[in-house]
Amino acid sequence: MTSVKFLADGKGLCGFEISGHSSKNSDDETGKIVCAAVSSAAYMAANTIIEIVCDKCEVEVDEAKMYLKVNTPSDKTRVVLDGLYLHLKELSGQYDNNIRLHGGAEDVKD
Repeated sequence: MTSVKFLADGKGLCGFEISGHSSKNSDDETGKIVCAAVSSAAYMAANTIIEIVCDKCEVEVDEAKMYLKVNTPSDKTRVVLDGLYLHLKELSGQYDNNIRLHGGAEDVKD
């Protein structure tokens, strides 16, 4: 199971932490595809925030883990993170046995 925790700072999303694998074993083709989709989306979001938007981030990537936190997120970064949230929320709706989301845009208090 892949666990995705979205981080918020009271104004909106400011990061995420992804851990685990979506596949149950080496024969789980659906899990492998879901894991690749989650990874690809997370790397695209991280690369966009770091290289295109140029917001400073805390980043940690290890086996079955990716952590990204922006201490002072710009509006553009928040849009990228909202897009990642929406994308992974849709995936978790289709593959609820493979992905579990924690936190998100609707948890942010104004």
